[in-house]
Amino acid sequence: MSPLSSGTSLLQEVVYLVSQGVDPDEIGLMNIDEQLPVLEYPQPGLDIIQELTSPRLIKSHLPYRFLPTALHNGESKMIYMARNPKDLVVSYYQFHRSLRTMSYRGTFQEFCRRFMNDKLGYGSWFEHVQEFWEHRMDSNVLFLKYEDIYKDLATLVEQLARFLGVSCDKAQLETMVEACHQLIEQCSNSEALSICRGRVGLWKDVFTVSMNEKFDTVYKQKMGKSDLNFEFSL
Repeated sequence: MSPLSSGTSLLQEVVYLVSQGVDPDEIGLMNIDEQLPVLEYPQPGLDIIQELTSPRLIKSHLPYRFLPTALHNGESKMIYMARNPKDLVVSYYQFHRSLRTMSYRGTFQEFCRRFMNDKLGYGSWFEHVQEFWEHRMDSNVLFLKYEDIYKDLATLVEQLARFLGVSCDKAQLETMVEACHQLIEQCSNSEALSICRGRVGLWKDVFTVSMNEKFDTVYKQKMGKSDLNFEFSL
């Protein structure tokens, strides 16, 4: 689970690979979205999702408070991925521009202003990420950061394997990390997740000096009391 453009597409493929032990080339040939249905989407619908056999892999962008009670009670596991908000808003803007159903034609400046004012889908990103951060120590919650995919993939994969109950020795873990690295390379070079949308620090190519100053002010106002920190470049 993660907000849109926080690395959901990449995370779901890595999670599927780690949990299922699938070869990255096999994932490239399948429709991964069919393997991880979205909880809040009308298709395939809750009835079909409930019929899936355990362990089920389900994706969601919902805030913590709106998730099923079973998740709050610790009956199911949650993997949450957060991304630094400057890269996120650029990726989110590109996502809106690319979809015919959304057909967003405003400027990035307008879109960024809406983001800072909590006027986009799924509500406030600032509340969304802080709410999950407050539950990061829950035994059924794994809080990850998108930047660690590129900074420390081995540790991230090890965390995922341990959290998902996947037993592996050092050699198997190294093989799994290499497979995930290969998968990330494939994703970065595909149309679905171009290197422009995927890399860390892409905001520097889009933000003006004044936009960056305004964003920093809003960020400090809304996140100043939180001990959650992000890396905005690597």
